Amino acid sequence: MASELCKTISVATLEKHKNLFLNYRNLHHFPLELLKDEGLQYLERLYMKRNSLTTLPENLAQKLPNLVELYLHSNNIVVVPEAIGSLVKLQCLDLSDNALEIVCPEIGRLRALRHLRLANNQLQFLPPEVGDLKELQTLDISTNRLLTLPERLHMCLSLQYLTVDRNRLWYVPRHLCQLPSLNELSMAGNRLAFLPLDLGRSRELQYVYVDNNINLKGLPSYLYNKVIGCSGCGAPIQVSEVKLLSFSSGPRTVFLPAEVKAIGTEHDHVLPLQELAMRSLYHTYHSFLKGGQLLVLWLTAAPPSVCRLLTC
Repeated sequence: MASELCKTISVATLEKHKNLFLNYRNLHHFPLELLKDEGLQYLERLYMKRNSLTTLPENLAQKLPNLVELYLHSNNIVVVPEAIGSLVKLQCLDLSDNALEIVCPEIGRLRALRHLRLANNQLQFLPPEVGDLKELQTLDISTNRLLTLPERLHMCLSLQYLTVDRNRLWYVPRHLCQLPSLNELSMAGNRLAFLPLDLGRSRELQYVYVDNNINLKGLPSYLYNKVIGCSGCGAPIQVSEVKLLSFSSGPRTVFLPAEVKAIGTEHDHVLPLQELAMRSLYHTYHSFLKGGQLLVLWLTAAPPSVCRLLTC
């Protein structure tokens, strides 16, 4: 196995390969052959998935200066070392399925980084320097032990896909709503009890998944026209026990779907989810309201909370 590994690296060095595949090699240490002499100056993509690596060498950037993609999925790495910050050309870093407990602040120096995958580790926090990754488009930190998100995450202006499923989050920072490029946000399987009211206000955000947050009883009204996953939220209730929401104006009566009350109870105050329903109801009736007097009559019959909603 060792001689085969040496031959593979030797050929890659002599022929100036840009890609090197060292997956499934049962490696416990980073191969010294990669670090000899000048290293592999032409190498751009290094694949070392499913080995038994526990750390990375300090001179990694010196020997592999042009590395663009580094795949270390399914190893036993515990700490992302400071040396990682010197890979200034790195665009993709995959450290999923390791034993990571610490990500060093130097990761914020990877200014070209576009995709960062840290899923299935033991992380309890991420350094605020993650916010310095201005080119970051994908961040997957699912299945960790995170209680909060990085303080400066909203400064990742290029972030499009954020996955934080199966952590221990109990709230979402409001500044997350400021991410201008965010298209998909997945927070399933956490401990969320509420969401920021501004979440979904951005036109770019189209997909939001909050499934299996059992304490989550309501959704912000801005999410009413987004693709939403919210199964397993709120206390389970029988649909037959729920009094369907409806609104009547003259001979017209509109019943809202039973799912509208599937999270929350009829004794709750006006929740964001009910606000969402009322907005939808208003737009439905607006097409039938021909005169100003009928509109005034409709508003007079509506609950005070709805009037506040429609006049703001």
